[in-house]
Amino acid sequence: MRPLHLVVAIACAAVAQLGAAAVQNTSAGLQERDFLTRVRRLTVEGRRAGEGYYSPDGKRMVFQSERDPANPWYQIYTLDLTSGDVKRISPGIGKTTCAYFRPNSDQILFSSTHLDPKSKQLQDDELAFRASGQQRRYSWDYDPEMDIFALSEKTGSLTRLTTARGYDAESAYSPDGQWIVFTSMRDAYNRQLNATEKAALERDPSLFAEIYIMKADGSGQKRLTAEWGYDGGPFFTHDGTRIVWRHFDESGLYADIWTMKLDGTDQRQVTTFGSMSWSPFAHPSGEYFIFSSNKLGFENFELFIVDTAGTKEPVRVTYTDGFDSLPVFSPDGTQLSWTSTRGGGSEGQIFLAQWNHQKALEALRNAPPRTMNVRK
Repeated sequence: MRPLHLVVAIACAAVAQLGAAAVQNTSAGLQERDFLTRVRRLTVEGRRAGEGYYSPDGKRMVFQSERDPANPWYQIYTLDLTSGDVKRISPGIGKTTCAYFRPNSDQILFSSTHLDPKSKQLQDDELAFRASGQQRRYSWDYDPEMDIFALSEKTGSLTRLTTARGYDAESAYSPDGQWIVFTSMRDAYNRQLNATEKAALERDPSLFAEIYIMKADGSGQKRLTAEWGYDGGPFFTHDGTRIVWRHFDESGLYADIWTMKLDGTDQRQVTTFGSMSWSPFAHPSGEYFIFSSNKLGFENFELFIVDTAGTKEPVRVTYTDGFDSLPVFSPDGTQLSWTSTRGGGSEGQIFLAQWNHQKALEALRNAPPRTMNVRK
């Protein structure tokens, strides 16, 4: 029997080969510069940075970065896009992720483990591990002590919004700032698991990830998804009527983009790309989503766009080997920020470019109809 990682690699390579021709036909004659111009690296400092989200006025960005010598994990920072001033806004203890500006407010949303009594010790242990010269493959650990907080920039007060044990993160505000959509793995900790579920939790905690919604003050928490597999990375569409997210199958190798109403009904599959397609984000026009996929190679993530109804085959946007993912449009839709390794090395940083909306619309009009059926 082949080792599991070889079976996975062979299977994914076969899928990539089968899909490569379709991608080339969809994106025939197009190049990266058709969509992206004035590409430049936005973050430089630190080991890695990512998930840069714009303030509602487009003048600032909030992002996560490993740059604090006293903390080996991500902390949350704001960046003034005019002056270049950077400020850390997270506590500096433990792990953080997934920040987002609240519209019509001074609050910033992010997740953190700083209230975990073991966080400082875990932090010191990780620093000692790295100082010893040892290395491990980067992976997300879905810390069950991760909770969602809202920071007031004016007062500096930090309000805890979730208290259930289990990873609570990947959160975003609605356009009116009244709702928060997020991912939670609390279902793995709030009940007695059977033997099969216990084995699944040990193997891959993300199988328990589901999409939830709550009011901006943390009240009214409601689960929206129920299918087995990792449901994560949710965002509201810009008109506030739907949620877009990624759904992984049980193997964790395949994912597609889905949308639903705010009450969890009318769930629609937007892509059937036969690959790991994730990190969707809506263009302010409401015409299309941008997302990342390894359709062309297991470790080569490129950006694609697809119409919001999912009637067409996705169109390729980036043409640079490595990791291009976590794309975010500016509020006016004229810029794109995303996380990429194109600066060299294996660690991502945030890049910024001018976005050609008209070219995107033209490319989608010319894209062929989707050939694969949605999952029933």
